[in-house]
This record gives sequence, structure tokens and C-alpha cells, in this order.
Amino acid sequence: MDSGKNRVLRLQCAIKNYEWGQRGQESAVGRLYALQSEAPLDPDKPYAELWMGTHGSGPSFVVFDEEHDVAGTCKTVGKMNGSLSHNARHHIGDQNVSGDGNDWRANGPYNGNELPQRSMLLKDWFSENPKVLGNKVVAEWGIDLPFLFKVLSVRKALSIQAHPNKQLADYLHRLQPSIYKDANHKPEMAFAITDFEALCGFVSPQELQSIGETVPELQRVLGASLLRALMDVPKSCENDVKTTLKAAFTAIMSASKDVITEVLTHLLRRLRKAQQEHSLTQKELLVLRLAEQYPGDVGILSALFLNYIRLNPGQALYLDANEPHAYLSGDCLECMATSDNVVRAGLTPKYIDIKTLCDMLTYKQGMPEILLGADINIYTKRYSPPFDEFEMDSCMLPIGHSVELSSIEGPSILLVLEGSGTLSELHVKRPSTFRLQSGDILFISAGTHFDVTVSPTSRTGLRFYRAGVNSRFLLKS
Repeated sequence: MDSGKNRVLRLQCAIKNYEWGQRGQESAVGRLYALQSEAPLDPDKPYAELWMGTHGSGPSFVVFDEEHDVAGTCKTVGKMNGSLSHNARHHIGDQNVSGDGNDWRANGPYNGNELPQRSMLLKDWFSENPKVLGNKVVAEWGIDLPFLFKVLSVRKALSIQAHPNKQLADYLHRLQPSIYKDANHKPEMAFAITDFEALCGFVSPQELQSIGETVPELQRVLGASLLRALMDVPKSCENDVKTTLKAAFTAIMSASKDVITEVLTHLLRRLRKAQQEHSLTQKELLVLRLAEQYPGDVGILSALFLNYIRLNPGQALYLDANEPHAYLSGDCLECMATSDNVVRAGLTPKYIDIKTLCDMLTYKQGMPEILLGADINIYTKRYSPPFDEFEMDSCMLPIGHSVELSSIEGPSILLVLEGSGTLSELHVKRPSTFRLQSGDILFISAGTHFDVTVSPTSRTGLRFYRAGVNSRFLLKS
């Protein structure tokens, strides 16, 4: 890595236009897309997700210029001559945007012919330059990024969902590869860049009791005995509570469309009448909101059983496999293991798999841990969930300041959200300097030591985020 070439490379990344995304300029994803592609935004089009990584459903491309060509890959880039490499064409033919049937290429900043002439798949570049990943990463995960980095802009609720562990992911992928795209698990972390709402994990026994007492409409779907058991859960042992919770949640999710419609009709009528007389609870207001977004959907009822979370900017939460959740509104960054496996069961027009979801959940109760970040220096906080594949640094650099970031033994991806400046390599024979501005996305090779400086002409400070392999894993002997 002391050759002075290509320790840092610019990326062109894919976007997803899922219906739940914020539209036009309201979307952080849309604004980043416009900065990367120099294309006008459609004010009526949703811009939901920006993917940074190597997953086949939305792979990133390395973009080369004359100054920063790769010695080992010039041959491949040259053969492209304005078109894609064989491997890139193979991906285009095989990969669709999950759930909506559109080719990922038609949904990226590289829309159709917009892909720069001198570019190649990031994953292909790794195949020719495996050392950029670091020895520990290659030994553990092979020649690939173990993490996927995303930006999400959420206008309306995402599906009630969970992600499988490795054993279940492998089984589901073999059983239905067109739906479950890979065999990997998908632990994840969501970091709020605006006020962010989510449902995450099951409520406490005390709140379960309250649901049984204050939502009498549930008797129609649960029956009298299960509703009584729900109200008695604070007196029950842990195993009995889990059994009752699983039975109640499964009964709701498996109920017929006619029963759900009847229950929702009575519940919504009662809440709308009550709203004229007194203030509703947060959960009651959420039920009304979800009913407007997804009329008649069973997810409106299942949301009662999940914790309502509101993250302030700079806060994060993490989710292990087999935990139910749904994002509701706001902009966030997501880090996760490289996977696109989702088991859905409500608040979605997409494929749902109720039996798999109800069987796979842990039914663990209680609020998730909220991460506030650990100080790395006066400008940078690190968010490290208990997963080897990923962590994220958040840096807020004032105008006129710079920060030095030490090398790490694994790869990382840097996203500039706001401001302008420079990134300069340190402690190498032929250092490179890169201009930074809002919307830039850079791949940073293992072992790269660099500093970042805010431009004196920047209208704001520099706000950037760096996702990489968890430092606890990299520091293991």
C-alpha cells in the first residue's frame, strides 16, 4: 500500500425509488443523488435509499480519472471503452431492485448511459486488488466488503419486518432465492441524521397488560382467554410471557382479512371519537397515522405490540437478527452486514411471509439500547454495535479546522453529507489529495492514514460519516 496509487477512490452508488421514500428535494437520498449525477430531481418521485457497497442488488462502481488510474486494472478499464465490463453486464442482467421488478441499473445515479466511461464494479476491483481489504477481513469474509452502508429517507412506514440469522438465511435462500437474495444474516444499525421514528422490539410485560386492558377490540381476534392471559403477563414467569406474546402476535398476524377489517373498523371509530374529547396517546395517534398510510393492513394492529422509538439526530439503535422493527419517518444512515434479506408481514404491498416471521422472532421484550457514540477526538464519535461486520464514525468539523484519522486494518466508505474541504493521505511516499464536497462517496483502503480539512470557502462546516469493519474485530490478536 505504499505505491501511492489508489488507496482512496471515488464511488458512484445506486439508489432505490421505493414508494415509501421521501420525494424530490425533501429527500436526503434525492439531494445526494442530484449531487452525484448532476441530474434534476423529479418532485413527484420517491428517493428512498442510497446503497454504498458491493451487494448485487445495488452495487457501487469505482470511478477513475487520469490521475488516479489503477495500475493493476487499467487493462480492464480500457477494455470497457465507455461500456461495462463483462462482470458488470452479468450483474445488470441478473439483479433487480428488490420487490419492484426494475433493473438496478435503471435506478442508480448511473441511470442507463450515465455511468462514467472509466468505471468498474467495486467488487471486481477487489478481485484484482484484494490487499485493499486487509488480511484480517479477507481471512474472515473473503474478497468482499462485509458491510453495506446506506442512506434512507422515510416518508411513510416501512414494513413490519425482521432479518434472519445465518442459519435461517441460508435455508430461505435455498428455498426461495428469488425472494431471499443471499444466504447472509443482516444485523443492522440506524443512525438518525434528522428526527427519526421507528418501531423496534416488543413492549414490556406492563405495556402488554395495558394493551389488553385498553384495546378491547382485540378480543375479536384473540379470544377471551388469550386476552385475559395478555392482561396477566406481569404476574407470569418469563417463559409464560413469551408463550403468551407469541400466541397473541401470531393470532393477530394470521387472522383473516375480514376479521382484521372488522377489528380495525371498531378501533378506528373509537379512537376518532375519543380524539374529539381528549388527547390520544402516542401509540393511538400512530394507529391513526398507519391506518391512513396502509388502510386495512394487519400491521396497524401489530404495531401496538412494538416499542415506539424517537431518535434525535446523532443517536443510533442497533438490531440483531430475528427482532421485529419498522422505520416510520425521517432520514437515517444504516450500517449492516452485506445482505438484502427481509422477512415481511405487514405495512407493505410486497411479499409477506407471516409464518416465517412469527416462528423466527425471539419475543425478547424491552426497549433497545440507544447509542450516543464514544468520543474518538473532539470532532468525531464512534458508534460500535456488538457485530463484527461494521461500525460507523460521525465527524462534525467546523470551518477552519482539520482532523487526522489514523489508519485501520480494514476497508471503509466515507460519505460527505455537508460542506467542502480536502482529504489528504499521510505517511506515504506519494500522497494524494482529494477535493471533498457534499454528496461525495469515497472508498478508503485498509492501512490508509489521512487528514480532512474544511475549505475556508465552505459555507458550512464539514459533516462526514465513515462506515467500516468493527474495530473490536480488527484489534483481536
